[in-house]
Amino acid sequence: MFEAPYPPWDFTDRNSFAFETVIKRWPVILTGIIDNIYCRNHDLGVSLPSKSPEETALIEEQITEGKKIINEVGQIKYDMARDRALPRIPDDGEALTDVYNAELDRLTEKKQNTWLRVPWLYSECYLYRLVRSFFVQTKYWKDYDPFLQQKEATFQKSSKAIYQLATTMHELEGDKDSLVSDPDNLKVIFKEMIQMCLWGNATDLSMLTHLTHEDIQHLQSVGKDAQAARAEYILRDDQEKVWNHLMSLAGKADSRVDFVLDNAGFELFTDFVFADFLVTYTPYVSKVVFHPKLIPWFVSDVTPADFKSATKSLLSPTFFPEDNTSDAPAATASKESREHLYTMVKRWESYIQSGVFSLSVPIDYPLGASDVKANFWTSPYPYWNMEKLAPELFADLRQSSLAIFKGDLNFRKLTGDVQWPPSTPFETAIGPIAGKFPILSLRTNKADVIVAVDDEVAKKLDASGEKWRYNGKYALVLFQPKAE
Repeated sequence: MFEAPYPPWDFTDRNSFAFETVIKRWPVILTGIIDNIYCRNHDLGVSLPSKSPEETALIEEQITEGKKIINEVGQIKYDMARDRALPRIPDDGEALTDVYNAELDRLTEKKQNTWLRVPWLYSECYLYRLVRSFFVQTKYWKDYDPFLQQKEATFQKSSKAIYQLATTMHELEGDKDSLVSDPDNLKVIFKEMIQMCLWGNATDLSMLTHLTHEDIQHLQSVGKDAQAARAEYILRDDQEKVWNHLMSLAGKADSRVDFVLDNAGFELFTDFVFADFLVTYTPYVSKVVFHPKLIPWFVSDVTPADFKSATKSLLSPTFFPEDNTSDAPAATASKESREHLYTMVKRWESYIQSGVFSLSVPIDYPLGASDVKANFWTSPYPYWNMEKLAPELFADLRQSSLAIFKGDLNFRKLTGDVQWPPSTPFETAIGPIAGKFPILSLRTNKADVIVAVDDEVAKKLDASGEKWRYNGKYALVLFQPKAE
């Protein structure tokens, strides 16, 4: 098993984002879960007067279970603030409890099993799996996603950028023949698409605890001027290498791109747009596979239910709220833009039905379902040892023409979330999976770990005092080809 020559990021450095996470971000997220369950319980209680005695008994049982979840989440928040030991995850019948508990036992032997002494990557993954166990051990809350309402609300605030991108895709249709016949033209659009897909993960709900709606809109701006301005913030940019790799797929049958998904909502929308561009407007890709998480994960990660509901929401005439005066469809979307969105999303649905687009697991999978090709994504493991720890998934990705790893957590797992020197080559940092299949990492910087950045650039940014490692302002586009 591969082990990095550097220690993992943890909470000992009080100037790190890791420390800010355990002290500030996680308590906010846990409080959000408590508030969500409390509001759901309130709604259930309000409904009681209209129910029959039999229904009342069932609802009261559900409310009681909700109160228990609130108490359990509250206890974790209390223990976290006091640096108490992490509890073992109960055997709740779902995947990976043995994996998490075995690692916790190992950390206990090393006296690294309290909330401020545990490695960051393990503890953050552990936190979401522990919270999941609270829901699994109930009768009425097993299928409840405590982040769903938040994900949908943020998605609804993205209509301006969504309609703009739909019109952009419509305009490409008129130029399709010239694009396909001229790789240089395709390359220009490709760079727009890859930046859009990169910065789409600016909408990460676990990070946006204090941003206004206007801040979100600014982050999601997809105009050409905004894209050009952002280029200088990409600290390592392998777009040329990726494009050359894609062109090498021309004429190959069954070329396939895999998206290891990050956030639901607007970012998933941009993933669909990018995938649509690849299969509809280029001669290089014939199939796209999307890889979701099987439990609620890091607040906003895509579950099968999120994937399934995305197209339905986009086709609904009432999904984008009319009373949002700063971003209402009535104010920002013409009839033509609505038609462009409808046509594009219906094309996606046809791709899903025909298998051009597919989910790596059945699209109707319930929360908590187990799958040998998907469980690994919600394990605490870095991706270094995928071949040994998830051989079915590894074998599947070996068939991919390009695996796109979206977002910060995937980058942290690719690199092990260890304290690499910033100039460490990407190939070195991703360990044994380097060269096994083509990898593209699209990452906006939201954690301390950094690789593939020139020493002088890193030193200059460090000296500036800017929190460049994790403020989301900077990004990395990193490509590692398959070994010949």
